[in-house]
Amino acid sequence: MPTRREMLGTLGTTVFAGAASTAAAQLPRSAVSPDFRITNGRIRQSVMGWCFKPMPGVELARHAREIGMEGIEGIPADDYPAVRKLGLKVSMISSHSFGKGPFNPANHEYVIKSLHDSIDLAVAVECPTIITFTGMREPGIDDEQGAKNCVDCFKQVIGYAEKNKVNLVLEHLNSRDSSHPMKGHPGYFGDDVDFCVELINRVGSPNMKLLFDIYHAQIMNGDVIRRIRQYRDLIGHYHTAGNPGRGELDENQEINYPAIMRAIVETGYNGFVTQEFIPTWDDPVAALRHSAMVCDV
Repeated sequence: MPTRREMLGTLGTTVFAGAASTAAAQLPRSAVSPDFRITNGRIRQSVMGWCFKPMPGVELARHAREIGMEGIEGIPADDYPAVRKLGLKVSMISSHSFGKGPFNPANHEYVIKSLHDSIDLAVAVECPTIITFTGMREPGIDDEQGAKNCVDCFKQVIGYAEKNKVNLVLEHLNSRDSSHPMKGHPGYFGDDVDFCVELINRVGSPNMKLLFDIYHAQIMNGDVIRRIRQYRDLIGHYHTAGNPGRGELDENQEINYPAIMRAIVETGYNGFVTQEFIPTWDDPVAALRHSAMVCDV
């Protein structure tokens, strides 16, 4: 019978081997080829424009097309004709701001108009998805009332979305990271994936779905793959980024993206997975190519 010391030694070796296996899945930046192009295509990849500013949207679209990506989002609507001419789809349409949402009923008129306008634009450019948010918590409104306010507002829009065959996707955002205005959002009401799913279920429409942001979910909830499987029928869009830092999907961050992408494929999901990391490498196009390689499972 092995001694306790021998058992601990074996366990340590096993844990180390597991850690090494996980690390191997985090492809280092040196692994990317300058000629890499998406070949498997089981994940329909897109790119978020705001992350790559000041690069113009059309220039980013050209690079995305060369890499083999299918879509782009987060760029000015004036760029839509040019990027569509390049052969890319607009993968998601923006709407109201994440800070001014339906949590406060004083914002409802603004939110409803913004969502209606975005639905019209989505129809015009053949985009299936509109993003929406809960907004920030505000003094004098408790969580129960805030949830009701959100549901009531979404219900005033969802019929128009259904009529036009467009999905509203509610994004959860982390409220933990206060280091940068786009790395975290302290005070955001919908900072819990499970709670956002509850709001979606209360709206009760097949066109009200979840934007599963893997980066934000890792920070606030964890257990990412189990949640992807659990909410497979409600997820209408995905975003990526490395954690911590919202940087590249490389070996310097903790999320095992190849395993997560395989889990997404297994659920039968056929929408977009959008790269929404903030580049830190000297060459942002190489960073985008690397992320595409990581996710091309």
